[in-house]
This record gives sequence, structure tokens and C-alpha cells, in this order.
Amino acid sequence: AVKVIDVNLTDEEYAFGVDKNQPELLEKVNSFIAEIKANGTFDAICNKYFAGGTPDVIKSAALDSTKEQLVVATNAAFEPFEYTNGDGYSGIDMEIAKALADYLGKELVIQNMDFDAVCLSVGQHKCDIAMAGLTISEDRKEYVNFSDAYYEASQRLIVKGTDTTFDACKSADDVKAILDSLTEDKKIGCQQGTTGNSFIEGSEDLGFPGLKAKAVAYKSGSLAVQDLINGGVDYVIIDSAPAASIAKAINDVA
Repeated sequence: AVKVIDVNLTDEEYAFGVDKNQPELLEKVNSFIAEIKANGTFDAICNKYFAGGTPDVIKSAALDSTKEQLVVATNAAFEPFEYTNGDGYSGIDMEIAKALADYLGKELVIQNMDFDAVCLSVGQHKCDIAMAGLTISEDRKEYVNFSDAYYEASQRLIVKGTDTTFDACKSADDVKAILDSLTEDKKIGCQQGTTGNSFIEGSEDLGFPGLKAKAVAYKSGSLAVQDLINGGVDYVIIDSAPAASIAKAINDVA
């Protein structure tokens, strides 16, 4: 039904966004990231999602100011990093969140919200940390202090399975040349507030000149790809790991 063009359009790094009023938490998060990278925990979590393992289901405690809790802001529509799973959550970030809460000796509270509210909620001190596949950017640093990077990411283009426009592309420049040639009547789907959204509309912060094609933003990448299938947009640009997950889920059904 759909296919992902196997070319990285960007080079990004994901990090966690920590409350600026909690510098001690930032130090502990960075120590934790270094530890799980060194002892194999991070690779083991990733292998559950990239190598056919069985994801854990992470449960959220109820928010209670009388308890020692780690309150995590996320957008659970970004598989394989965070997504709802029954009455809980799964995903790389969610399993890291549980491990971090255990490391800190705190109860885990997960607050699911729109993606473009995640950093804002931390900036307003409503949550301790944002864990939502966040690309490090100067604009987001207005709201949070970023941890050390934990994952290298990129943007990828999704097209209909019958679309051969980009089949001969070998590099990001090849893909970008075609995208740059698109006219204003073309529509490209993305998830609202994400790097893919900025790639289409342009961002001085991230160094994206933008495209002539119109960005159509959705609450999730899945909704954008579904509208691609339905003919509502011509293409979709989202992060590479979610692009692969969404495409596989849709094609397995098709």
C-alpha cells in the first residue's frame, strides 16, 4: 500500500527534555543514559522493537503530590518510541522511562498529550521530563534543558506503493531535488509540531529552507499515512523509525 524511500533526509539526535528548575535531575538522567548505554540495557530495549522481541507494557501510576514520582510528558502516537498498548504504554522511550524511574527510586507517572504540548508542559513545571522522540533544537531549549543524546534519527519520505517518482533516488540530494520541484498545489503530510513539519514549512533553527508544497499536519504519523492512502495528501514526511513501523503495519493489513 505504501513504501518508505530508503534515504535519510536529515541527521538528528533525540534527547530527553528536563525541567530547567531541576538541574540535579538532569545530572542523574545523563548518568543514567551513560549507564544503560554501557551495560547493554539500551540495546536490549531497542532490540525488542527492531529485532522482533516482545515489548513490555508500562503502567502509569496516578499523579499524587504526596509521593516521590517521576512525571513524564509524552505523545503516545509515535511507535516504536511511545504508543498505547491496552491500558498501558509501550515503546523505547516508555521502557527507558520505567528504568529511569526505578533508577531514581520513584514511581512512574506518564502523561499523554499532543506532541507540541510536551516541551511546554515541562517548561511550565507540570511534568519533570519530556520523553517523546524529541529532536534537539534551539527552539525547544527555550522550554527544557536537553539531556545527552541517546538516539540518532532522520526524516524519511513515504509514498504510495505504486508511486515510482523517487525510485531512482540514491541520496538525500536526489530526493530533495524532486521535493524542491513540487508546486504549491502539492500536499505533504506530517505529524504536527515535529521535525518533519519543520522540514516542509522551513525552519531557521534547524536549517531547513522549506518546500513550496503545503504541509498538512496531523495528530500522528499514522493519520498522515492513512490520508496518503485515501488521497488527501501526495506524500508524507516523518521520522525514520515511526515511518518503518507505520508502513509495516499498514502493508501487513493490506
